[in-house]
Order: sequence, then structure tokens, then C-alpha cells
Amino acid sequence: MRLLRSTTSRLALAVSIAFLLSFILLGTGIYAAVSTLLERDAHEVVRTDAAGLRDLYRHAGYARLREELLGRIQTPDDPDMVYLLLDADGRVIAGTLAALPGWSASAHWLEFIDEESDDDPRVIAHQQLLDNGQYLVAGLRMRSEDGFLRLILHSALAALLAAAVMGAMVGRWTSRWVARRLGSLDRTAERVAAGEMDLRVHSDGSGDAFDRVALRFNGMLDRIQALLDAVRHATDHIAHDLRTPLSRLRTRLESMRDVPAIAGSPAALAELEAGLAETDGLLQSFSALLRLSRIEAQPATAGDASVVDLDRLIDDVVELYQPVAAQRGMRLRVLGEPLQVMGDPDQLFQVLVNLLDNALKYGPAGGTVTIAMAAAGEQAELSIRDEGPGIPEGDRQRVFDRFQRLQADRSQPGTGLGLSLVRAIVARHRGTIVLSDGDAGPDGNPGLCVTLHLPRRHSPAMD
Repeated sequence: MRLLRSTTSRLALAVSIAFLLSFILLGTGIYAAVSTLLERDAHEVVRTDAAGLRDLYRHAGYARLREELLGRIQTPDDPDMVYLLLDADGRVIAGTLAALPGWSASAHWLEFIDEESDDDPRVIAHQQLLDNGQYLVAGLRMRSEDGFLRLILHSALAALLAAAVMGAMVGRWTSRWVARRLGSLDRTAERVAAGEMDLRVHSDGSGDAFDRVALRFNGMLDRIQALLDAVRHATDHIAHDLRTPLSRLRTRLESMRDVPAIAGSPAALAELEAGLAETDGLLQSFSALLRLSRIEAQPATAGDASVVDLDRLIDDVVELYQPVAAQRGMRLRVLGEPLQVMGDPDQLFQVLVNLLDNALKYGPAGGTVTIAMAAAGEQAELSIRDEGPGIPEGDRQRVFDRFQRLQADRSQPGTGLGLSLVRAIVARHRGTIVLSDGDAGPDGNPGLCVTLHLPRRHSPAMD
């Protein structure tokens, strides 16, 4: 779920950034287009005005040009127009300004700041050389144009701020929408991986991509469920069908003890006892398989759950295995506070029996097996630690599979179904099981710690 939140957060950030970049590119394009258009219009106005003054000079002479300039300067039709008449050195003979900043005799177009005005406007001007060696300058203060561009820029910045807020909101909404649509799939996948194979993703019937993924995911789960059911049924049939002939075989082997030829031969009797032991082992394996299949087929504990005193259950198991521990010179130690869980007491008893049996089987002679209880929020934490050889980290998930036994354990008696049965019961009780290193033994073994987390009484996880 944390990975899903991280992914949707990155998606929200990507959507917000894309939204802002698109807005910035659009705003920059509009600003550049308007600025170019205003500059072109200003140049055209100045060029037309300068051309009119040049024609007046050619047809009416210098005196008429100067009269026209003085009239425009004293009573201007447009207060933003600038007119100057310069001598050969650039000094002002007559004009709107007292001096021309940055004047150059070779320039046809001039751009400067009118520092004589209060608001220091930008001026675009056209300069032309007259026949008498003087210069005629006609220009335009860009007050209106630059003011309009500033208005556009301020509006664009305000819109960018609004777009940033909207982008964040859209990104957040997109993130929450995607997380909500994928959250159901993620939660279902997590619970199915934990063993709740009957769960399915809710389909809203919209037919969009998320809904199609949900339907295909459900189809995949249906197929997996069908294959698992087929394997389970086949296993059940095999175990059930073979248990009857094996029972008959055992009965016949048992009756052979009374045969004089066998009863009088210690070697034959020893072989018969070995055959009976092998038959009992096979019958035990088939019984464990059938019990495991029945537990896996049962729904998770809910209304049929009982209140189980975990400390009393542990006391019963310890009392049962105390003689076995004493025979091996081992010590059983119980720690923790009394806790209550909800579940099936018989199945939880089976879990404790299997785990304690393994701890005594693989722990060293003279060692200690510790059973500890602790409250962890809404969970009851139960751990069984031994001082044995432990289980390598790479094999800790594999040992829960049916008939899986580590190479070092194949000489030990057993069916390879004990931990499979434990995992099935814990999953039915909506719990988890974790393997880790236990208590280090005197011979340097890392030991094994089996930790169970089960919902405590009145835990919301059971609702």
C-alpha cells in the first residue's frame, strides 16, 4: 500500500508539473505575440509620422518643417509623441526633450528612456538626415503599450498562481482517484497473498481500464482457485482412498504376529514391527493431509469463534510436553501476561503442539525452550524460541509448503506437514506467522523463533 501511495503521489506531481508547463508555454507564447504586435504597430506609427514630416520638408522647405514641429511640440495632438530637430553634433535645436540620450549620427532607429518624464517611459524614435545637415527625429513614448504588457504580465502571474493551485488540486484529485481505484485491487491482492483465496475485487461495471483489470484479476483468481481446489480434491481422494487399504494392510500385519513362524523368529518379528511402523507413518501422513484440507476449506473465524485464554492453552501444552522435555534434559519456560484471543481452541492447541514438538525435537539436550506472550496493540504476540540449528533465511518460507523438509531434517521422524498445518490454522484465524533467529545456544546455533500474531478479543480485525 505504501508503494501505491508513493506511485500515485508521483503521478499527481507529474500531472501538476505538466499542467503548469503547459500553462507557462501558452502564457509565454501569448505574451511574446502581443509584445511583437505592439512593437510592430509602434514602429509603423513612428515611420508614418516621420515620412509625413519628410514630405513636408521636401515640398514646403525647412522653415515650414520647423514651424510644424514647433506647433506639434507646443500643442501636441498626442502627448506621447516626441519630436526633435538636432544640429550636426546632436544638440537639440527644437524639440520635446532637452537632450537625446545615447544619440548616434549613424542610427536610423533609436530606443531610449525618457528620464525627463515622471514615469520614465520607453521611447522608440526614427531619425533621418536633412539636406542642410540637421537631423529630424520623430518618436513615440510607449506608455500605453508597455502598460498593457505589464497588465498582461501581472495577469499572467496571477493566473499562474491560480493554475498552480488548480494543478495541485487536479493532481491531488487524480492521485486520490487512481489510488481509490487501485486500492481495492491492492488490498485484495495483499489479503489473497495472505491466504484468503475466496476474496474478489469489486467491479463497478463502468467498463473502464480499471474495471477491466479488476475483472481479469478476478478471472485469474477464479482460475487459481479452481486449480487449487482440483489439487486439494485430488489429494483428499488419494488420501481417503489409500487410507482404507493401508488400514487393512496394518490389520493383516498385526495379525501376523501370532503366526508361529514369525513369532518364533526374532528377525522376522523385527521386520514385521518395522513394517507396522512404516504403515503407521503413512496413515499418519494421510490423516494430516485430510485434516489440512478440511482446515483450508473452512472460512475465516468470525461468528463461530470462541474466547480462548491463551495462557491456559499454553499451560495445557506445557503440561503435556513436560515429560518429553524432562526426558531430554530440556527446560520449558513461559513468560508474559495472560491474554485472550478469538478462535477455535482445538485448532490453536494443535498449533502450539506442533510448534512445541518441533522446538523440543530440534533443540539441543539441556537447552531451554521459551514461550512468551505479549500484547501488541490489537494483536496478541506469541513466540516460541529454541536454541537449535534454526532455519536459513532463504528457506523460511519454503518450510511452510506441504512435505517440505530441509536436507538436515530428513533423518528426523515426521511427515513434513506440521508447519503447513500451523500456517493454515493461523491464516484461518486472520493471523500471521514469522520465522526468525531465536536464542543462541551454547554450541553457537542461532536457534529459531516462531512468532504468531493473532487478533485479540474484541479486536476490529475480527469484525
